[in-house]
Amino acid sequence: MGRQMRVGRLRPRWILALAGLAAATMTVAACGGSAVRGGGGGGGDQETVKLGVLLPLSGVYAPLGEDMQQGLRLYIDEHGGKLGGRRVELVTADEGEGPQTAVPAAKKLIQQDRVVAVTGVVSSAVALGVRDLFTESKIPLVISNAGADEITGEASSDYLWRTSFANTEPNAAFGPYVADQVKGGGVYVIAADYAAGKEAMGGFKETFEAAGGKVADERYTPFGETQDFQPYLNAIQRSGAEAVYCFYAGAEAVAFVKQYEEFGLADELPLYSAGFLTEGGALDAQGDAALGIRTSLNYAPDLDNPANERFRAAYQNRFEEEPTTYAVASYDAAAVLDQALTSIDGDVTGEQIAAALGEVGEVDSPRGTWRFSETHNPVQKYYLREVRKQGAGFTNATVRELEG
Repeated sequence: MGRQMRVGRLRPRWILALAGLAAATMTVAACGGSAVRGGGGGGGDQETVKLGVLLPLSGVYAPLGEDMQQGLRLYIDEHGGKLGGRRVELVTADEGEGPQTAVPAAKKLIQQDRVVAVTGVVSSAVALGVRDLFTESKIPLVISNAGADEITGEASSDYLWRTSFANTEPNAAFGPYVADQVKGGGVYVIAADYAAGKEAMGGFKETFEAAGGKVADERYTPFGETQDFQPYLNAIQRSGAEAVYCFYAGAEAVAFVKQYEEFGLADELPLYSAGFLTEGGALDAQGDAALGIRTSLNYAPDLDNPANERFRAAYQNRFEEEPTTYAVASYDAAAVLDQALTSIDGDVTGEQIAAALGEVGEVDSPRGTWRFSETHNPVQKYYLREVRKQGAGFTNATVRELEG
């Protein structure tokens, strides 16, 4: 299958991220065509559309941004550099690590680069911070990661769409399964102390307790600051819990999983989590410490459907690594924009794209078919996954579809 895929070793981009270093690269990707008019009140010519990409290009979130860029580029390249039959010009801007950097970058895309739509965004705080800007400018933002429930809830907008997930969902999908596994025993709940962690635990506890589960204890660790989890692991060991449910991602996920195994808890208490705990470069860094961990997510690389077979083979051949949920969400962002643009005749405006997104039907995705809800969030399946050996490395293998 072409070049050999990199499995089971820490990717260079994750070495930088886990060390908290900033990558010094900022690129602008272009796929044919010349600059066209776009943005508020503007339009595009009939042959080219200008699409903005707002992602972290440096810092701790850069690995997610890279996966997202790769998924987006793969779809566009597979379609001859076109969406909806029109050449695509991509203009990439750096989201940075919060609204203070992302808002000016988004304004530039809309006001100076005059794009007709934007995709990307890793941070929920960023998505909420730019919501009004996109709504008032009448430019659609197709979010391919940020999971704050509010984005497709109380803060929903005609111009905000999401192809990834809401934070509560993968955790809520897991609650009944974990309750069945512990059979009345208590589960220790631990997560990073920030909005995503609180939303994740809220989703889990709601369905877990409804299914008869009991929370043994609940702790939140300082977000982005906790490196030594030993005090919390001591508390878990003394709690009498039958299992642990956590929510961590990125560097914190690596530290927690490694220390959980080193402390001896991996052999005593099953560890469950939303799939971000062992996704992508985090799993590469965790290595053997992650073996056997079961997670819930909307994608696994080995899903058995024709769309995923094609996507996985193409992604591995081009990027020499397994695809992640972050790459799939961006691949699907391109797919829904493709559908929307196909239905538009003549010049293209943001208003037309937003209206056309509302007419997008089922998406034939590597994750399985899905569709938008009334508030523009994916209605999708979630899967039970388990970390297993794969060749010289590791993978999140599908166990089965989660119910509910």
